[in-house]
Amino acid sequence: MPGPEITIIVLLAAGVWLWLGSLRVREVAVKAARAACQAEGCQFLDETVSIAGINLTRDDNGQLALRRTYAFEYSDTGDNRCPGSIVMLGQEVLLLNIGLRLVG
Repeated sequence: MPGPEITIIVLLAAGVWLWLGSLRVREVAVKAARAACQAEGCQFLDETVSIAGINLTRDDNGQLALRRTYAFEYSDTGDNRCPGSIVMLGQEVLLLNIGLRLVG
């Protein structure tokens, strides 16, 4: 098999791996945001998070890992939409922000 085909296959496999990993991390972020909203007595709107940023960083062991920032909305009164965010390093929650209250 010539070199260009192997390169394309490797790039496609890496893309699928990144996509599947991102789905798993996103599910952890949704569960964490839902739990934090429930603990604060807020309503987790739309039951989802959206990616706001992604970059490479080092974890506590010095290994490269993806740091993802997700945005979500919640309501503390039922009549408004407030922004929240969650920062994930791998599948670990680093920081969860609900309004002025920081959890993490």
